[in-house]
Amino acid sequence: MEAKKVRLTKEKETYLATLYGKALDAAVEHPILGDRFAADAVARIDYDFKELKLPKGGEISLPIRARHFDQWTRAFLAANPESTVLHLGCGLDTRVYRINPGPKVRWFDVDFPDVIALREQLYPERDGYRRIGSSVTELSWLDAIPGDTPALVIAEGLMMYLHEKDGTALFRRITEQFPRGQIAFDGYNGAMVRMTSRLATVRGAKVELVWGINDPHDLEKQVPKLHLVEDIPFLTMPDLVSRLTRNWFSRSMAGALGRLPFYRNLVRHLRYEF
Repeated sequence: MEAKKVRLTKEKETYLATLYGKALDAAVEHPILGDRFAADAVARIDYDFKELKLPKGGEISLPIRARHFDQWTRAFLAANPESTVLHLGCGLDTRVYRINPGPKVRWFDVDFPDVIALREQLYPERDGYRRIGSSVTELSWLDAIPGDTPALVIAEGLMMYLHEKDGTALFRRITEQFPRGQIAFDGYNGAMVRMTSRLATVRGAKVELVWGINDPHDLEKQVPKLHLVEDIPFLTMPDLVSRLTRNWFSRSMAGALGRLPFYRNLVRHLRYEF
């Protein structure tokens, strides 16, 4: 496939940044995620990736985040070989190729039409796989999806960009449409939403984060069918800490921060059942 000249707005560069972080990981001797599909995509895009403002440590944190959601995905599909996967706000992530789901899995990648158009240039078709070009909050995209199997919803790096009323409406619709399933996403609390937005403004990026989840149990009240089953503090995940801390001082600082509830609750990986 010929390289494509990609011209993106500042907002859309975030899709390339997450892809690039995984591609950098794939190039090292002992990768975390080993996402060769991301590396292949970066090689085909005619873009100066060195100009991207990859977050500090992004070549570590992004693959670790993706690997954790991959683990949850594999566990769900092992227990539910006939199921539906809704990968919301998929960006340029290559999860469907990394997971390589079985023949009875229907997999839908959902994102804005321009992102889906870029995916169509970069990634091949495969059986059981469909791309849907739509805002995830325009719920009509769900009309064409059968609700006759268990469903796994993955929303990595998405929910903090949605307004709370839109996110809860989306989850209510999904829990009503499918007989049972799971919803997995990373949630920022209010402090992290404010800090990230301010830092983005300083860097000149137009990033607007709006939904902060301070208590994951609140979502159970807003979407009555949901039940929280896992709440993992991302910033204190052992592999993340060990790979980001290079010396005794940074390790001791990480240990001290990890004991603070404020720090532990900044970013969570949340998994709900319905």
